Amino acid sequence: MDREFLIDLFADFGPVTIRKMFSGYGISADGTNFALSLRAGLFFRADEVTIPEFEAEGSKPFQYSTRAKTVTVNSYWELPARLFDDSAELAQWARAALAAAQRAKVKKRPKGKKAVVKKTVAKKRPARKAAKKAVR
Repeated sequence: MDREFLIDLFADFGPVTIRKMFSGYGISADGTNFALSLRAGLFFRADEVTIPEFEAEGSKPFQYSTRAKTVTVNSYWELPARLFDDSAELAQWARAALAAAQRAKVKKRPKGKKAVVKKTVAKKRPARKAAKKAVR
């Protein structure tokens, strides 16, 4: 899928940002990535709320193979093929994927700087030089 096709596909959903990612594109809205367009297909973000809908459609989670094993990424599921012809329903699924991505963002702990406790050590001050008295 090329960039122009994806822009047209998400027209009913609203404005999306499409960025090069891996072997395809990452698709985001409002700064949140909710879909992946890869050689293997179009995958939407899913969670415990939306996975049953994907399963009911016969969709599978995203998978890729390494030399040693096949890895399943359960947070992205393949978009049902019938939705490519129904832009209004695709927009509903995209909104649900965006909501799943936002829920996942909230669950993650914010990465904050660890508080560094500094020990206060009395610094030795250099001895003050004796002020030279002016000789008159």
